[in-house]
Amino acid sequence: MQVTVEPRENFTILHLRGEFDTFYCPLLQKEIDGLIASGVNRVALNLRLVKFINSTALGAIIKASKTLASQKGKLVIARPSVFCRDIMEKVGLDRVVPMFDSDEAAGEALLQANKPAGAERARIPEEPEDDTSILFSPTDSSRVEHFIPEDVRMGKTHPVSGQTYGAVWRGIGRMLALDAESIRFTWNGGNTRLSPFEMGQMLSLGTDLTVRFRVPLLKKGHCEAVVTVSEVEERPDGIKLAATFSQLEPETLAAVKQYAADMAFLKKELRSATEKRK
Repeated sequence: MQVTVEPRENFTILHLRGEFDTFYCPLLQKEIDGLIASGVNRVALNLRLVKFINSTALGAIIKASKTLASQKGKLVIARPSVFCRDIMEKVGLDRVVPMFDSDEAAGEALLQANKPAGAERARIPEEPEDDTSILFSPTDSSRVEHFIPEDVRMGKTHPVSGQTYGAVWRGIGRMLALDAESIRFTWNGGNTRLSPFEMGQMLSLGTDLTVRFRVPLLKKGHCEAVVTVSEVEERPDGIKLAATFSQLEPETLAAVKQYAADMAFLKKELRSATEKRK
């Protein structure tokens, strides 16, 4: 990771670029300590070019915020990448370190102590990322054949060879939570033309699914597992599901357990930081 220092009139922007992981946490703290030593206590972290961040790095941001606060200063985040914003909002870090969609808005917040945190939150479109996506398909293909029209589940046919692509149907959901026992996600039905009731029937309690997903905060590629649907909740725009793991590789299980431990640590740090601000 690279750090570029941009002094402004009454605050400083630290532009971070690359992957922010455990190895670079001391570098951030060194920059913060150096700014404080030079008389700067208002800092914005620009994370536009940070495409990966892990739990230890999130903890380092909390530590930097506490350090600046102890010097009657403040830390904010400017222009977070899609990955950073998603992770920070999920763990609640944005409640402690406000996020803004421009350097100017971040600077204004630093200079106006009474301005509500996170006042400017309109999202700026960035390149799409799929780190919270989950691919799934019933292990019993007859369920797919029963509920999903053939033209949808069979995909497209090559005009010359006649070969059919996408014959194995997969749904795409959005992961909500993950622990060593289960995974929770939502599904809006995609292009299946199914109603929420029909989606719930297709993925009813006890249905086994093959799933592919990423473990948040880790660089590991997609993990695969077999899960059994344990909860189904209909919503106006789709369904919300919980599914327990029935087949999970030891390496993936270890990664999921580490993620759960990291989340517990971050929640404890966030709770501590929030209580001190009250």
